[in-house]
Amino acid sequence: MSEETGAADTLTNGEDHLPQVALIAQYVKDLSFENPSAPGIYQAPEQPKIDVQFNIGSQQAGEDVYEVALKIEIKATQGDLTAYAVELVYAGLFGIRNVPEEHLPPFLLAEAPRLLFPFARRVAADAIRDGNFPSLVLEPIDFGALYMQQAEQQTALAESQPAGEA
Repeated sequence: MSEETGAADTLTNGEDHLPQVALIAQYVKDLSFENPSAPGIYQAPEQPKIDVQFNIGSQQAGEDVYEVALKIEIKATQGDLTAYAVELVYAGLFGIRNVPEEHLPPFLLAEAPRLLFPFARRVAADAIRDGNFPSLVLEPIDFGALYMQQAEQQTALAESQPAGEA
């Protein structure tokens, strides 16, 4: 009788060698809503100009655990007045095991933010709506394309520097 090999062999002594990624928790790390021009801003007839900025950061939070933070800054202005300003840091803890080191940056800076963004978008929209402004629906973002664009820019910059300079 031949011995069967399979999933049991990969679990020697309780260890699994297959890549594993799991979202452990997601949370609002920081949230600020400012309405500095109230109450006069509510009488302004024009629509505010909206400026949205994003930033993504990641750091190791423990063994096989990484925190990914999506920072969203939204500022609405009407002329010289600030209608509102929202600063949100929405984060997630990801358990990552048996993933090659070269695959971590694409996951942490592209895939993880893609998973967090819908929830961060809702938190920002709720804060704006609760400030008595029309809810702002942020368009989906292709974090993968942004990651690739930034990686290409870094590669081009590195190639443009003469050898020996840092």
